[in-house]
Amino acid sequence: MSLLFEKAQLGSLSLQNHLVMSPLTRSRAIGNVPNELMAEYYGQRAGAGLIISEGTSPSPNGLGYARIPGVFSAEQVAGWKRVTDAAHAGGARMFLQIMHCGRVAHPLNLPAGARVLAPSAVALPGEMYTDAKGMKPHPVPQAMSEADIKATIAEFAQGAKNAVAAGFDGVELHAANGYLLEQFIRPNTNQRNDRYGGSIENRARFVLEVADAVIAAIGKDKVGIRLSPFGVFNDMPVYPELADDYAYLAQQLSARGLVYVHLVDHSPMGAPAVPDTIKATFRKLFKGALILSGGYDAARAESDLAAGKCDLVAFGRPFLANPDLVARLKKGAALNAPDPATFYTPGAKGYTDYPSLA
Repeated sequence: MSLLFEKAQLGSLSLQNHLVMSPLTRSRAIGNVPNELMAEYYGQRAGAGLIISEGTSPSPNGLGYARIPGVFSAEQVAGWKRVTDAAHAGGARMFLQIMHCGRVAHPLNLPAGARVLAPSAVALPGEMYTDAKGMKPHPVPQAMSEADIKATIAEFAQGAKNAVAAGFDGVELHAANGYLLEQFIRPNTNQRNDRYGGSIENRARFVLEVADAVIAAIGKDKVGIRLSPFGVFNDMPVYPELADDYAYLAQQLSARGLVYVHLVDHSPMGAPAVPDTIKATFRKLFKGALILSGGYDAARAESDLAAGKCDLVAFGRPFLANPDLVARLKKGAALNAPDPATFYTPGAKGYTDYPSLA
């Protein structure tokens, strides 16, 4: 039997296999509240060892996109409880990905009174979809004050507590793909001259303070983080000190005892490849579990697990289109192709209607 399908250990959690379902934004949370359709979707995919939820905001300010879920209201917590119950019923463990969009937002996608916040007042080039008025240019975000930073750290901690109350086995901090946590790490979006800007020690401070607060709230065994070194999504250009900066992060996160680092490699979708040296640096410097993702098939996943390059392997788009992905990979069966036209549309079409094997 291949390693991929054998049981795995993640901190104190036993997983039914080494397959992780990547976080995938699907924009089905009407009114930002998880619903029965979402519970059905995640329940269908509960053959995974670990499911990481779609990006979920810890506050109204973090809800950058249309129809993404939150975890800051009683109604949202109750909605997520239905989802975690469905995932657990199928044998999966489930982590909530906490995602604050920061400057990747538009006021038309935010509730009344919410603000588009970022480390610095640097707008993201291009446009964003809004349900109200279609495509709109990204606004210039408000640079966060120290009070905003403190408040946002507290929101992450409360979101983590709410996640545990909703039945999640832990949380993943989304410090990848150009969202708020990564906006602090990267020098193009962080132009601050206070203790949160400048050197990597300062630019990493917000991420590490968030990690500390979330660990204090729910325990280090329940906290993972997603990073995308060399990811260029949402205007995150590669810069000369990048490898050194992420090595610093690896050491700091390891010192805090996070249960895993989830490294994203977007090269299958056109981004620069994450050098093997960076993956090896995390393997060496980070003492928790390492999850690798990015364009994997079963053979490559098996090879990387067997070589000790990682502890778990995450699959994204294949899980999107194949509710029974684990069974298909085991049998070597053909996979359904995903339909990009329905990735972010409301409703069941292209969401819960992909066929399973007979």
